[in-house]
Parts: sequence; C-alpha cells; structure tokens
Amino acid sequence: MSKRVVVTGLGTINPLSDNVKDFWENLISLKNGINKISHFDTSNFKTKLAAEVKVDLNNYFNKKELNKIDRFTSFALIASDQAINDAKINDKLDSNRIGVILGSGIGGINTLEKQHSRLLKSPKRVSPYFVPSMISDIAPGHISIKHGFKGPNFSVVSACASSNHAIGIAFKSIKHNESDMIITGGSEAGITPLAIAGFMNMKALSTETDINNASIPFDLNRNGFVMGEGAGILVLESLTSALNRNAKIYAEISGYGSTADAFHLTSPAPNGTGAREAMKLAINDAKIDIKDIDYINAHGTSTYYNDLHETQAIKSLFKDHAYNLSISSTKSYTGHLLGATGGVEAIATIQSINNSYITATINHKTKDPECDLDYTPNKGINRTINHAISNNFGFGGHNASIVISKFKH
Repeated sequence: MSKRVVVTGLGTINPLSDNVKDFWENLISLKNGINKISHFDTSNFKTKLAAEVKVDLNNYFNKKELNKIDRFTSFALIASDQAINDAKINDKLDSNRIGVILGSGIGGINTLEKQHSRLLKSPKRVSPYFVPSMISDIAPGHISIKHGFKGPNFSVVSACASSNHAIGIAFKSIKHNESDMIITGGSEAGITPLAIAGFMNMKALSTETDINNASIPFDLNRNGFVMGEGAGILVLESLTSALNRNAKIYAEISGYGSTADAFHLTSPAPNGTGAREAMKLAINDAKIDIKDIDYINAHGTSTYYNDLHETQAIKSLFKDHAYNLSISSTKSYTGHLLGATGGVEAIATIQSINNSYITATINHKTKDPECDLDYTPNKGINRTINHAISNNFGFGGHNASIVISKFKH
C-alpha cells in the first residue's frame, strides 16, 4: 500500500534571503535579487549581472570548516539545518529510515577553479580536500554525517532539473515505504568565471546591464537567463510519521513526472513535447484531473525557446483550461539557480498554496504574442490553490514536474 507524502520542514538561502520567512516577504514585495557580479572581475565579460547570495559564510562556519567545503555545500548545510530544525527532527526517530537526496547541476565548481589555479603553480599545492569538496554528491554526505541520517543518501545530477528529480525520487522512496523521511531539494553555487564564460559563450546568458531588464521570463524582449545561486531544502515525510509525532504539515507532494526530450543537448523539444508529458505523468500520479491544477510555477528561464516551448506544452496539455491557470516564474526575482532551482521554487509554491497568493512575474513589460497565457505580470494576486505544478527542465533534455497539493487530512 502506498503512503501519502507531506512536507514538514523548509529551509533556504538564496539571492532574496537566508530564511524562508524573508524569502516569501521579498517575493510578495517584488524585490529583485539581481545585481552586478561581485564574486570576480567582469571587465572582460559581456555578462555583468547575476543573483548572488549576500551573506558572510564566516557567520556560519569557522575557517577550518570553510577550507574543507565548497560554497554549494555550505549553502546545502545552512538550508538543511533550517529545514531540519523547522521539522523538529529528533533522535527518537529511526535514523535508518531518514535519508538525504539532493540535486546539484555542477557541484563544487568554485573548488575546481581554485584548485586548478594551484595546480598550474605546482601539483603539491592542490589541497587534499579538493576531491571531497568538489564532487556533487558530497553535500548530502555532509548532512547525513552531521545529523546521523543513515537512510538513502545520494545526489541527482540532471542540470536544471536536478532538484525536481531529487524531490521526485524522495517522494517515491517514502510513498513506497522505503523511507519514513527524506531531506531533499538542491544546492548550487555556479557564479564563477569559468561557469559564466561557458554559459555566456553559448549565448545562454543575458548581457543586459539593467537589473530590471535582465531576467524577464515570457517577455518579448527576453534575451537569456541570469545566473543565480543558493539552496532550497524540504523535509518530506510519510503522513503516518508526521501524524504520529504531531508534526506541522505545510503541503502534500502528490505527483511526480519525469521524461526525456531525446532531441538536443541544450534546446527543448519542439512544441514542448517532453515537458508536456512530464506534467501529464505528474498529474496522473497525483490521481487528479488537469482541471484541478490552479497554478504553475513555471521553469520560465527568460530564454526564447524555453519560455516558448513551455507555453506550448501547457497549452497542448491543458487545452482551454490553460487560460484559466495562473502561471509565474520565480526566476524573475532570483535568476536561475541551475540544480538548486527546483528546491527554491518548490518552497515558493508551497508558500503560495498556504497563503492563497500567486507571486508575480516581475519586470514583464512587453507581451509576446506567442506567449499568451496568464503569467501574473508585475503584480501578485489572491487565489485559492488546491493543486500546483512546479516545472524544471535541464540541458540534455531532462524534464521533471512535481504536483504540490494543499494538505487535507
């Protein structure tokens, strides 16, 4: 017998805030988290803007700890501590039934760049902590060691779909009684010279210098995404476990769909066929009708083909109901957090459900005739949300959709 899966803890650090409460308040206040890149000198870069996390990591870790972990791992640890504390996880629970499954697209690229610079001077200067700082699976390893969680422990790497795949796999593990609780979501810290140069030279990044014209999903004048960084972590738990310990329940994860475009390394399939099927599978998994979906937190990257094909996918699947849906893109505030984006956007979606409020897609100025749905431009709206979809799609043709539902006992 399958089990219901609920969300009992939330934690985030992202360009808008270092906690869930302020993150939500900044979303409804229409705060733009994008600014000039400060992590490195951009004099030789066409791309000048990013959505950086503005915190001093020395406030969270001592110098010895920071020498052993990459920036993406530090974000994962900060956000997971918040989520674990929020869920009130204690040593009375069976640690063998608690796992950690996280997503990250490029893992410890900060460490890779720094240690490669040392290698060019001498192999002896490469840190012995290089490999265990760089590898993408190390963040869930740190979390499990810190908290003693002995259940499933691994990372998912599927580019920008990584977090949604991690949440989906965690959902399935609990649903099929393989685990009682999973700490899941994703973390990313890709604002580095190498990563920015790579995305910039493939013409994926916006080269705008005005922060209010850079990340503009579904706008006619969109010209590329803006890199973001951070982490979004959720505690997923079986309903049985949550009720037994009288846990606070934020929402229910009710469906998950995953597909491949099998089309192109970086471009989505024409007409969004892969995205359409991922959403369809998630809705079927949730055992609801397409007309039960009220809101879609779109992948909405502010790139021409993604926004177009996601719109086409929605229209193809939902038919006339597509025009009744509220849609918005959190990336208009936070930029694109790559492998972490699904975790952060799942938290935003859960907050929308619990506050009956659709966050706006900010800085939407010029309508695109090909993108003609309701993207909630520039101003949030009040709306009851019973079921929502959060979409994430990644290079390689990876598509992952999750259905998040208002919790009803």
